[in-house]
Amino acid sequence: MTDRYHLGDYSQLVFDAAGQLDADSVPKRLCAHDVTLWSDDPTEIADRLAWLTLPTDVLPRISELRRFAESVQSAGYRNIVLLGMGGSSLGPEVIRQVLGPSLNGASFPRMLTLDSTVPGWVASTTSAIDPAHTLFVLSSKSGTTTEPLAFYAYFRELVNSRLGAEGAGDNFVAVTDPGTPLAEMARTERFRHAFINDPNIGGRYSVLSYFGLAPAALAGVDLERLLEPALRMQQRCLLADSTADNPGAWLGTAIGTLAKQGRDKLTLIASEQMAPFGLWVEQLLAESTGKNGTGVIPVAGEPLDIARNQGCYGDDRFFVQVRLASDDNVHTDEAVLRLRDDGHPVAVLELSDPNDLTAEFYRWEYATAIAGHLMGIQPFDQPDVQGAKDSTVAVLARYQDEKRLARPEFDDPAHLRRLLAQSRSGDYLAIMSYLPASSAVDDAVQGLRQKAMRKYRVATTHGYGPRFLHSTGQLHKGGPDTGIFLQLTQSHSEDIPIPGWPFSFGVLADAQALGDLQALQTLGRRTVSINVGDDPARAISEITEIL
Repeated sequence: MTDRYHLGDYSQLVFDAAGQLDADSVPKRLCAHDVTLWSDDPTEIADRLAWLTLPTDVLPRISELRRFAESVQSAGYRNIVLLGMGGSSLGPEVIRQVLGPSLNGASFPRMLTLDSTVPGWVASTTSAIDPAHTLFVLSSKSGTTTEPLAFYAYFRELVNSRLGAEGAGDNFVAVTDPGTPLAEMARTERFRHAFINDPNIGGRYSVLSYFGLAPAALAGVDLERLLEPALRMQQRCLLADSTADNPGAWLGTAIGTLAKQGRDKLTLIASEQMAPFGLWVEQLLAESTGKNGTGVIPVAGEPLDIARNQGCYGDDRFFVQVRLASDDNVHTDEAVLRLRDDGHPVAVLELSDPNDLTAEFYRWEYATAIAGHLMGIQPFDQPDVQGAKDSTVAVLARYQDEKRLARPEFDDPAHLRRLLAQSRSGDYLAIMSYLPASSAVDDAVQGLRQKAMRKYRVATTHGYGPRFLHSTGQLHKGGPDTGIFLQLTQSHSEDIPIPGWPFSFGVLADAQALGDLQALQTLGRRTVSINVGDDPARAISEITEIL
């Protein structure tokens, strides 16, 4: 692995900040779990730092994970479905996507991830599996997360109907913290196994724990090989003599220093195989730093426009290329050179092997802790997530009383055009799609992002809901008031009931969308809500044309 930083006019500022970190012994204090790096109050810090030694601490558990994966393989399961949200799903999903080409052949079950309550998404997952031959991994740190519990109620009934209630528990595995309601449910409902995680690890820092490694093992990942790069990165960070020699601290110093100078749109440029890494980085940076009216806005998956970058990119960008050496990097390399020549700060992080992904997990976790210190942010809590949850609960309570769901007043696409026309330097467009994922929607959204970049010179982000509520949602409410929020929804042609619950998946998804919209509007954020009808890709393309 090699790193190259081209920081231009910001070089001296970053070097000065690194020198101050060394003078204040910040890396050494981080290694010693010194909570005062971020706050005098240890709440949600003192019990959130076990990730620092996680690559080493998890090694004794690899043989247990391997044996369990082999037992599942021998039992004849054809699919693994991960039921989780946020930190419980994004890390293992990135591992699956990045390492998919190198997994151990077809002998291991195929892994799918369900992290959306949108009925179309639930239906597509259901149609892709045979529940009787599927192992469901129910993953939640708190053991009380609404979405995984709804998924469990639904799939448990499907498995019961095929195998009978007595033996259906064998098709379920839990990953959770000690003493949670999920841990108790796994015991009473006779799950095949429960992996009890170290409780001193926050959700978005948990990818190298049971939360990431149990699903990876079940999918056939060689865990020893996977963890080797993380162990090397851990040693490089914890044993470095100075910030300049510490790859995690140096990246964090650059991120924090540039964000304080207005370069707060960290734009990830990833080579093809590493592109999924952006899903995980989004949550880590957004949920860790997006609070107190400030934050780093992670921009992942944005279309590159190197022929016109002078007109597309403002002076609020910091570009980070995550480059896998074996990929075809001609296009992205050219983009990085042009961006550097245009005066943008650029970092290039090169990976020699796909398994180096785990080294990046550790590097970016360390970097986020350092950036949080520099920005005066506590990077281990998420104080503004509760607002959207409370709004959703209120919407659902009203639904249960009135037997109908309140609907937002939908906006005309011209409202989005007006907001963008009035956008200020440093603003960004956040596209929030409460839709089933599809290549057609993805392509249409990319066209919309590119149009907004070219015409209004704003950074753009995109997330599928309600997944992003457990990721960038914290930044949307707690971060700087620089976002223009476009919510895309549609009616559900077919809904799916949740057994034993007073509402369906469609009602839950719509309540989450409405609750999120209300939380944003309560904070005075600039919002646009558009119903895209039965053909979302076409409707999104029409919005693009209106711009």
